[in-house]
Amino acid sequence: MISVATHRPDDRGPTIPRPKSDTSSPATRFPLGSCDCHAHIFGDLDTHPVLPGSHFVPHPSPVADYAAMLRVLGCDRAVLVQPSVYGTDNRLIAQTLAGLQATSAWNGGLALRAIAVVDETTTDRELEVMHALGFRGVRINTASATPGLTLPQIRRLADRIRHLGWHVQCFVDLKQLPGFTDELARLPVPIVIDHFGKVDASAGVEAAPFKALLELLRRDSCWAKLMGPYFVSTRGPGFADVAPLAQEMARVAPDRLVWGTDWPHPSAHAQMPNDGALADLLTTWIPDAALRQRVLVDNPARLYGF
Repeated sequence: MISVATHRPDDRGPTIPRPKSDTSSPATRFPLGSCDCHAHIFGDLDTHPVLPGSHFVPHPSPVADYAAMLRVLGCDRAVLVQPSVYGTDNRLIAQTLAGLQATSAWNGGLALRAIAVVDETTTDRELEVMHALGFRGVRINTASATPGLTLPQIRRLADRIRHLGWHVQCFVDLKQLPGFTDELARLPVPIVIDHFGKVDASAGVEAAPFKALLELLRRDSCWAKLMGPYFVSTRGPGFADVAPLAQEMARVAPDRLVWGTDWPHPSAHAQMPNDGALADLLTTWIPDAALRQRVLVDNPARLYGF
């Protein structure tokens, strides 16, 4: 749904840190066509207010700042994900995509796709308009403190987005919803698990929630994002306990993994990372250059239609 927000601006100021602006150059530069598959942008609160009671209030984080960071990493493709604090008001991303179609000079030629948040009132015509702009999926959110789409809602929407070639991106906590994987797998569209399914990295690869994630990844319809290590680990900045998870995921589903920064890291708080360091983590997780090429370039091209 692309509509003007009717809720009032939040009367709080920003409640989370700003992202680091001094992005370090990765030790290994990414290949041409690399894609950051998960990031958010935020506007001025007066123009783009957050939902009342949202679990955080962001600083303005414009696409120009984001594009500047990506140039340091070597990414020329990216996917913007609608944040939970905006609900179904997808205007900011829609305006950004429309601006990209008008001219690419303002962002150095960055190619963009997007993931929306919608509900049952979103019309088929609105979905078609969003597709033309570059939206390629909808997000289900059962793990955020600011609620989003639920599974019953997404079941009803899945058939409506199937003909568009869209997928369902899932922010879920597999520690709390052990039986959720079967329900997700029955959806008639591909699913993409973000934030490692919020498993506990310190529990290791034999823990039941992570095994549930792997079981999903063994299905041809399931993808996952290597991103947001601070969601599953407290051992930053190196997040050593995340490496075995990422390596096992790459072993099980090398053709259905993608990578993302989660810029501007609204949930990182005390573990705010440098995006260059996150890029270096991927090289540690996947040392094989050919496999990194699949995760950074080939897989996103298939999933998002670049």
